[in-house]
Amino acid sequence: MTGIPLDQLKETPGARPGETRETRIKRLGMRSMRRGIKEMDIILNRYATEQLDQMDDGELDLYEALLGENDQDLYQWVSGQQSAPPHLSDLVAHIARQTTIR
Repeated sequence: MTGIPLDQLKETPGARPGETRETRIKRLGMRSMRRGIKEMDIILNRYATEQLDQMDDGELDLYEALLGENDQDLYQWVSGQQSAPPHLSDLVAHIARQTTIR
């Protein structure tokens, strides 16, 4: 995986039994656009559309762990209002750079 202690994750990421890479990417894409608050729907859907196909399995695991986080926390991290936890900070910074509202 990514070296993140499992006790720091809200859910255990990874492909489901029998799930193909294509199906996993589609599942993560759907989770990205059905968040709960519209701002995170827009930000994560845009990021997922542009980035998921290029990620390796470890990066997908980390992204899936991020999707287990609370939307209000995610928004504050991506918008720079609060610092993201260390195990997610690089990914959050990448999302922030890639998804500035155009």
